Amino acid sequence: MRSPNVKCVIMGGGRGSRLHPLTQARCKPAVPLGGSYRLVDIPISNCINSGFNQIYLLTQFNTASLHKHIQQSYVFDPFGRGRVDILAAEQTLEKDAWYQGTADAVRQNLHHFAVADSDLVIILSGDQLFRMNLRALVIEHQRAHADLTIATKAVAPDAVLGLGVSRVNDTGEIVGFVEKPTDPAVIASLVVTGPVRDAIKDGGDAPYCLASMGIYVFSGRALRDALADGGMKDFGKEVIPSLLGKRKIQSYVFNGYWEDIGTVRSFWEANLALTDPVPLFNFFDSERPIYSHARFLPPAKLNGGRVERVVLSEGSIITNADLSRCVIGVRSVIRDGSRLRNVVMLGADFHEVPWDFAEDLPPTQPGVGVGANCRISDAIIDKNARIGDNVVLSPEGVEEKWETNTFYKRDGVLIVKKNAVIPSGTVVGKIAD
Repeated sequence: MRSPNVKCVIMGGGRGSRLHPLTQARCKPAVPLGGSYRLVDIPISNCINSGFNQIYLLTQFNTASLHKHIQQSYVFDPFGRGRVDILAAEQTLEKDAWYQGTADAVRQNLHHFAVADSDLVIILSGDQLFRMNLRALVIEHQRAHADLTIATKAVAPDAVLGLGVSRVNDTGEIVGFVEKPTDPAVIASLVVTGPVRDAIKDGGDAPYCLASMGIYVFSGRALRDALADGGMKDFGKEVIPSLLGKRKIQSYVFNGYWEDIGTVRSFWEANLALTDPVPLFNFFDSERPIYSHARFLPPAKLNGGRVERVVLSEGSIITNADLSRCVIGVRSVIRDGSRLRNVVMLGADFHEVPWDFAEDLPPTQPGVGVGANCRISDAIIDKNARIGDNVVLSPEGVEEKWETNTFYKRDGVLIVKKNAVIPSGTVVGKIAD
């Protein structure tokens, strides 16, 4: 097939309220992931690994750290004509409103993309964990002579709440679309049957619906026409339903791992899953690497202790600690005798010198990282947190959505906020000995 000119548009996310407080000072795509990465590295890497290097990132809320990360990480040589362009929401003489939804964000930036009729535009989310060959998605779009192709994932009928669900015919063409269905009869009518059912690998005999992954391929002219109505703000709620019966919409069934990082618990669980011996999402893939900022940090240092199922990032210093099922971010410091269980530690932006205690700190302020003889379980420790000695932290026994200047419990997970200072001897929750 003819190789089209493909442009990739990554949605920078809204306010990310369900990920609060991790999104209190950063947008969702900028949230650290897997110790050494950011969420936005996933869709950008999928684009690059698929051979598509014209990438546009649409941003709006809490964008400073995201912009810095993109500028430090993605610099292309001039001969490949590649780019990751940051397009922040802006006021002009014609408009003065923020993005009102996913479709509105793309509409407001169409003049930057310079989309020709023959171009293809891939629209992706900036806060999903997946590895996909986007070229296969494009090939399916061309094969079907579609105006729009939606990447879909097989989901059990009882798990479709909050998702957009497609009804397909025997050729995989989408003939119906319901955003966030709740009626059991409607959900039952969306269960996949016929030849398309065979495209769901390893599904057995269980019933499935095809949920939208929020990943779309539009033909250039179809995208411009679809966005001509300025009253439609969102792809799932308005644009896609408006195209049914007017444009050919195709489904592309994706059988790989996919996780929408939309809540604190999904973020915590997706990170901890990386500690499995063979995780469903594997960063150790030399053929399809995940790119990020090159920090030029020294290797991690382990001084005694015990580790089991731990992802340990560069620049970390662990001294005689007991770690089990933990993701330890860059420049993390964990001091003598501490015990961590099911903890995602996002690391630090700097090393203190000397690392154990900086001379310019107040005498009563702990150093960055985790102090000595602490016990922490089922928690997320955000960047640059200072946790003193003999601290006990757990969500057990803590009321849901309890919040202070330094802590927040959400989705059953205790979060230590960014830049928090936790005095020595602090006890939050209970940990069984």
